[in-house]
Amino acid sequence: MPFEDILYEKQDGIATITINRPKVLNAFRAETVEEMLTAMRDAEADPAIGVVVLAGAGNRAFCAGGDNSARASGAEEAGGYGGRGLVGLPIEELHNAIRDSRKPVIAKVQGYAIGGGNVLATVCDLTIASDKAVFGQVGPRVGSVDPGWGTAYLSRLVGEKRAREIWFLCRRYTAAEAYGMGLVNKVVPADELDAEVEAWCQEILALSPTAIAIAKRSFNADSENIRGIGALGFEALALYYDTEEAKEGTTAFLEKRRPDFRAKRAK
Repeated sequence: MPFEDILYEKQDGIATITINRPKVLNAFRAETVEEMLTAMRDAEADPAIGVVVLAGAGNRAFCAGGDNSARASGAEEAGGYGGRGLVGLPIEELHNAIRDSRKPVIAKVQGYAIGGGNVLATVCDLTIASDKAVFGQVGPRVGSVDPGWGTAYLSRLVGEKRAREIWFLCRRYTAAEAYGMGLVNKVVPADELDAEVEAWCQEILALSPTAIAIAKRSFNADSENIRGIGALGFEALALYYDTEEAKEGTTAFLEKRRPDFRAKRAK
């Protein structure tokens, strides 16, 4: 399958989807998400695949979230957000594809997992991080938010107080801090990350795929109500993105200045 924004490899029961935009810290645009969805669906349909790994190209970032340049352009031919999905790109569908896959999905985080990248790591079944990884949110700084899995489900992983701290303060956390709050399963030295992820994949592949699928469905059932919350939230987010307040976040980011959200907020 010809891809422009991702690398997709299947080998020995493992499907690896790598965001291949290292020049922008693997930030995703509409085309990136579409390609990731295609790869996820292919991996799900392939009976030879037992586990999926999500990764980012290079050694600086797993994913820095949505590409604000693409968001500002809005041009579909440039991979912008205009006219794509509820809020311009099908990120909600990608989150659901990760959840709905009968196969465990592992986030391999070697660097920054910020904004939408942090949400991707949250939604994955397991997260293994390099000791150089950095986690955190940036949405409210750029006029954005994740109203579904990235908030409500995050609170199940790290607790209400921590989840609110992550979103309300937009701080950055080391891999060790992320492990301590339950956002990460294991932290290893950077040069051992590939081997550690491979080892976890092999352990999963040695187990009953049907039992694993049932276990995943059972885990998901307990938090499935968040899907409805997210669908409602993304409808509201689509309206928010059209406001001057939200646009101020993108404009300020591109102009490298501090945004003045309150001046743009609707009276």
